[in-house]
Amino acid sequence: MTIAAILRNKGPDVLTIAAGTSVREAVAILAERNICALPVVEGDAVAGIMSERDIIYCLRTDGAAVLDWPVSRIMTAPAITVEPDKDVLAALSLMTRRRIRHLPVVQGTRIVGIVSIGDLVKYRMDRIEADAAAMLEYIQSV
Repeated sequence: MTIAAILRNKGPDVLTIAAGTSVREAVAILAERNICALPVVEGDAVAGIMSERDIIYCLRTDGAAVLDWPVSRIMTAPAITVEPDKDVLAALSLMTRRRIRHLPVVQGTRIVGIVSIGDLVKYRMDRIEADAAAMLEYIQSV
């Protein structure tokens, strides 16, 4: 099972944000789209990732002035990324070790998708349920 399989079901659409965009604008996008993170791009390359956590931590230390800063000032960089051929379990392990919830998927330097820990867990659960159903069907047929 690879990340590419998840992207086939999820689709390749990924919302990104430019490094110079204000945090205020980024917050509006997160709220409007009901998402938790945005890959930050410069040209075609992923420069970092900005998540709700990044915003909260900066608000705690620097207050509301953070909202007028560019996203590049608060993003986590460099972004931890995966390629489409990465195994789902290896990606889950990476996310657990690094304590992250979103992985931009890149091919070369170009972003081709994004997966969340929820996407990976759902895919894994679906596979486990399908395997269990197949096993039950086999046992009942014997």
